Amino acid sequence: MTEPTNRAITVTEKAAKRIALLRAREEVPEAFFRIAVSGGGCSGFQYGFSFDDTRHDDDVVFSQHGTEIAIDKTSLDLLNGAEIDFVEDLMSASFQIRNPNAASSCGCGNSFSVG
Repeated sequence: MTEPTNRAITVTEKAAKRIALLRAREEVPEAFFRIAVSGGGCSGFQYGFSFDDTRHDDDVVFSQHGTEIAIDKTSLDLLNGAEIDFVEDLMSASFQIRNPNAASSCGCGNSFSVG
């Protein structure tokens, strides 16, 4: 459950602040933010976000900007090198993943395919 030297993700400061705000709203101060990739979505794989307080043997944990992020090793293979950001504009507010491993993604950015 340590951060590997050859695989990594980046969490922007804006995303870390939003995670902290959501953690406070949900009243789960000890929980960490879990990012997972699962089969599905309109492009083949989809991103999932949740708060969790249970760590699994295959979790890799990253700490950035005061926020702990847990990702299982299989999901990390698909997210290696990705940047997690939080974007707000007049139309929407959402977490966005800039994933260098995605060959294509759907219009909403919630699912992707690999080449």
